[in-house]
Amino acid sequence: MNILVIGEEQHYAAFLQKGGLSGHRVQQVTTAERIASLEDYGLVIDLDFDEHTERARIYAKYPQVPVLAAIVRTSLADVMNNYAFEQGFNLIGCNWLPGFVAMPVTEVSVMEDEQKPLVAQLMQELGWEYEIVEDSVGLVTPRVVCMIINEAYMAAEEGTASREDINIAMRLGTNYPKGPFEWCEEIGVRQVYSVLDAVYKATGNERYKISALLAQEAGMNMTAV
Repeated sequence: MNILVIGEEQHYAAFLQKGGLSGHRVQQVTTAERIASLEDYGLVIDLDFDEHTERARIYAKYPQVPVLAAIVRTSLADVMNNYAFEQGFNLIGCNWLPGFVAMPVTEVSVMEDEQKPLVAQLMQELGWEYEIVEDSVGLVTPRVVCMIINEAYMAAEEGTASREDINIAMRLGTNYPKGPFEWCEEIGVRQVYSVLDAVYKATGNERYKISALLAQEAGMNMTAV
């Protein structure tokens, strides 16, 4: 299969750790605008679609080419509505956030049940395990992990415990592979902020209201939340 991967070098390097590309022809670019046509590709993997949703207009011109796009801070339904697409194309949501991209199970969202056989075929060709989740802002794992990180920041802000103690408590007490501040460092505090901000705006749920300390470290103004 001829695969186009769109993403910055560091993100792409982390993605390569996932494996599955052996035996396929892979081209990596940093921006979709450098590609004249997608006709020669059997699959596009867009690692930073969340930051460039306008690329949907490009992908809509090639409905025969499936796109595994990073969709965490928005949803497939929102993309379709925002760009007024009258009919669907093969845009498939994936959790490509840093810190999650190489996870053994790929979290996937679809717009229509008719896309599920295509997802199964692609995942079989790539040799990836996957799980289809509801098309919602934050998906499942990023939403939960970022909420835990936010609560850890609140505890640190209140002086309940040190960051290292919180990390140790989460690893030992819940058997998590990483402590919340370790997760945050791997994902990136700005990314965590962006996910929480998107989920809070989409749901209005106070549990996603961002810690002032987290916002400060992300370099954001809390009045924007």
